[in-house]
Amino acid sequence: MQIIGIFLVSLAKLVDFILNAYMIILVGRALISWVNPDPYNPIVKFLNSVTEPVLYRVRKALPFTYSSGIDFSPMLVMLAIIFLQSFLVQTMYVIASSFQ
Repeated sequence: MQIIGIFLVSLAKLVDFILNAYMIILVGRALISWVNPDPYNPIVKFLNSVTEPVLYRVRKALPFTYSSGIDFSPMLVMLAIIFLQSFLVQTMYVIASSFQ
């Protein structure tokens, strides 16, 4: 049973790392959107290709996210990431501690 606990701790750390990395990518995309980036730049292409599928779904599900020229979808995705880090990752740690 201790192996399951170790596996869950490792999985929780991996999920936390992936969520942190995606948060940094979202912040980078938001910062780049303030300037007029070259759409053919490989960094801009990467940021758009990684974030646009998620942001498009949020914009489609909640049409009010793009009001008055300000796109609130990155902020909503960041709030969702913070929630997942606070709830999902911490729950995985609690469950893992019950196996150890």
